[in-house]
Amino acid sequence: MMHRTPDTPYATHTTHAKEWRLHLYLAEDEDEGTTKARVVLDTKTGSVTGTGTARRNPADSDVPEIGDELAAGRALHDLARRLLATAEDGIEDHGATEGAGVTWPEVGWPM
Repeated sequence: MMHRTPDTPYATHTTHAKEWRLHLYLAEDEDEGTTKARVVLDTKTGSVTGTGTARRNPADSDVPEIGDELAAGRALHDLARRLLATAEDGIEDHGATEGAGVTWPEVGWPM
């Protein structure tokens, strides 16, 4: 039976577990009506960074939470693409055959 606690989020029979940390930074520029996000994935052996920006239409209400969510979501999306590209490079570097790389579908709203 698998046993989970807050300190061990995965099954305790796991022989090798890793913890990667994400740091998300948000900055709002009220004059420009933009929110910028930067997310950094720390793997303890390296890091990958993603960025995202949200721009408020001047005709829209000022709801900072929406800008935060859009910018953060776009930064996480960018991070995911970069992480997948890094994995694909690693696959190719280790002799994978052509066409064996990582692919992902386009989802969501256009950036």
